[in-house]
Amino acid sequence: MPILRVKEIRDMPPEERIKKLGEFRTELLRLKTMVKAGGTVEDPSRIRELRKTIARILTIENEQKIESRKTKTEEKKKK
Repeated sequence: MPILRVKEIRDMPPEERIKKLGEFRTELLRLKTMVKAGGTVEDPSRIRELRKTIARILTIENEQKIESRKTKTEEKKKK
């Protein structure tokens, strides 16, 4: 079960997406540190879920940046 679905990520405002991204990166770093230190993680699949969710957020951010650039260039062409 994904942590956040794509639809949920797309519906978030950009500030909230960046905040969530930071939270997920921090949690991933904490879990990876525990594994490297030789400890056991309660739910090892959580690492994979976090990585995929971070990738989803970054992908949607990049899509929206590209889309905003396209609209800006289209506006310039119209002028």
